[in-house]
Amino acid sequence: MAETSHTRLEIRKLRFNMEKGAKVNNLPIYNYLRKYEKENINIFHMPGHKLSRGVPQELATDILKLDVTEIDGTDNLHYPEGIIKEAQELAARAFEADNTFFLVNGSTCGIQAAIMSVCTRGQKIIIGRDSHKSVVSGLIMSGAEPVFIYPEYNSKFGINEGVTAQSIEKALRMHPEAAAVLITRPNYYGICSDIETIVKIVHSYGKPLIVDEAHGAHLVFSPLLPPSANQYKADIVIQSAHKTLPAVTQGAYMHINGSLIDIEKIRFNLAMLQTSSPSYIIMTYLDIARELMQTEGKEKLFHLIEEINAFKNRIAEIHGYKVLEGKYLGINTIQDPTRLVLNTSGLGISGYDAEGVLRAELSVQVEMADYENLVLITTTADKKQTFDRLNESLSKLAQIPFNDEWGRQAEKIRSLTGQKPYDALQVLSPYEAYAAHKEQKELKSCLGRICAGVVTPYPPGIPVLYPGEIIDSNKISYIDSIIKLGGKVNGVGNNNSVQVVK
Repeated sequence: MAETSHTRLEIRKLRFNMEKGAKVNNLPIYNYLRKYEKENINIFHMPGHKLSRGVPQELATDILKLDVTEIDGTDNLHYPEGIIKEAQELAARAFEADNTFFLVNGSTCGIQAAIMSVCTRGQKIIIGRDSHKSVVSGLIMSGAEPVFIYPEYNSKFGINEGVTAQSIEKALRMHPEAAAVLITRPNYYGICSDIETIVKIVHSYGKPLIVDEAHGAHLVFSPLLPPSANQYKADIVIQSAHKTLPAVTQGAYMHINGSLIDIEKIRFNLAMLQTSSPSYIIMTYLDIARELMQTEGKEKLFHLIEEINAFKNRIAEIHGYKVLEGKYLGINTIQDPTRLVLNTSGLGISGYDAEGVLRAELSVQVEMADYENLVLITTTADKKQTFDRLNESLSKLAQIPFNDEWGRQAEKIRSLTGQKPYDALQVLSPYEAYAAHKEQKELKSCLGRICAGVVTPYPPGIPVLYPGEIIDSNKISYIDSIIKLGGKVNGVGNNNSVQVVK
């Protein structure tokens, strides 16, 4: 498992403190695992490398000494009583939650467990259509039926903003039998809806609110950022630590607030969905990320935002780029300033092609691209040199001449996007479509057919088609245009085929 130079440096600092005899009090998992390593025990338990002893020296890394299993002293993620329980309680305080669970299968399992914990088969759940594809699997496993609400459309950047409080209240009035509400905030572009008002409205109907805050684990650590959903006591808040904190891939948190959620049902569902052999490396870094952000996050985020503001001033001087910020956003919507969204339409190049040139020729890898934007995740690991290099690369990209063929394709996609490309007629529940007999058909011959799979441009991972929805001409045209522009669409197989109900 690769480490960033930032996390390697922090681990070296922590080890130095340990060797001096100074205990790092707020790292219960890390402290115990280091103690266990130093006891030089004759090991006869998993994993097979046995604290790196079974790996050739040139391949052994210090991180393998954190890789243990459930034995006396190391606690058990599914029934925590010791160091994991202590680490989760520390995380709850740091993230301003009532209770926190560590997730080693990413935010995906947290979203699935949340839906399964609040819904039973046949119950409705109100969902922002801009949700991650993990929501689909949660619906299938729970048997719940979605009632979709649609995000506002930002025509200046050709992207979705957030769902509004008004659209949520309208859905609750029309579907008072709904078991819960699920929204995504921030979205992939860092756009945050009005969480304070949304929480008040959902709670006024006596319903729990689930917030997929996968891209917002850092928000609580700086007053310069939009507030976290925890700060307004959303009932379930799921965060991907590995996206914006110094944690490793698959590390996430699930936070529970208030009394509307059955904690024991959450525990049961997480134990069912997560591996029975959870990674202590992932859990250790969840602990480390929390401690680093709690002690240094405010200062580091302040300096990061300073550097981002300076970068934005420089990029404004380069013709062709447009940076997403407040003046381009709708009412009651704000953006996380650490998420950089650069519109490339002024360069006459698609976001997909810009991403390819930046990687192949200019040594820059962005987080994602859509048909006219680049999305870059910045974190406390980034320094002035990071932005200096980025500015230089973007300057070179802006000097490359491009033709206007892309512009004509982009206009076509914009016209489709403005017609809500995610709007669809649901004729089967996701579970019914999942359970049905299926066949593969070429996309262009699927007009009027019922989608049996999940069709998702990825990133950002928002399904264009859910299982059980009718495939209409707008969907076919939209998916085809994204593929022609160089985008990737999961769920579209060989020969542009998709899975439909037989």
